Amino acid sequence: MKLAFIGASATAVATARQLAQRGHDVIVIDKDKDRIDSLTDQLDCGFVLGDGTRPDILREIDASTTHAIFCMTSNDQANILASLVARSLGCPRVITKIEDPEFEHIAIELGLENIIVPARTIGRFLADMVEGQDILELSSIIKGEARVFSFVVNESQAGPVSALELPDDTRLMCIYRGGNFILPDEDMKVKNDDEVVMITHSKQIPGLRERFIDAVKIK
Repeated sequence: MKLAFIGASATAVATARQLAQRGHDVIVIDKDKDRIDSLTDQLDCGFVLGDGTRPDILREIDASTTHAIFCMTSNDQANILASLVARSLGCPRVITKIEDPEFEHIAIELGLENIIVPARTIGRFLADMVEGQDILELSSIIKGEARVFSFVVNESQAGPVSALELPDDTRLMCIYRGGNFILPDEDMKVKNDDEVVMITHSKQIPGLRERFIDAVKIK
């Protein structure tokens, strides 16, 4: 696969190294020349000096033929902007690193599906590990054509869960309200600013995105 990293952070470099060693075609984009120079002897991959939030830079690597772009700078706003630009240029998968939970909510509203919050992920991992709990990666559970989709409810979408009228092969998994985890029942009502998480067939993703995310932007 052809993969690109925007931002040469420690996490990005470690991931890029692993992927390059597995035989993937990896490109690292960073606007710090000294950082790139220091990595040329460490990583067996391509490098581009420039601002990864700029369309011309992502056109240079041909975002539309890049299987995935990891937006992993130290700035949440830059990562969100780079993700939106990459998606607009036709990249099929964009991974967005977020440090501030407030920006995570915004990223979800913008329809960014693959969001990573490193501090929270590591914190949960360590807490589970010290308690002796089994740790399962989501990617090992959600297999085949199954996909997870989420969106943030606005005022026009608020109401009974049944009013969401989900496709037959889609089920509501949970709701996050004010940071609290809720298992919904048939009588529950979703409220403005709730984050709704569902499991669905991959073929339903475009329609769900158009209905619950894109339609809201148009309004």
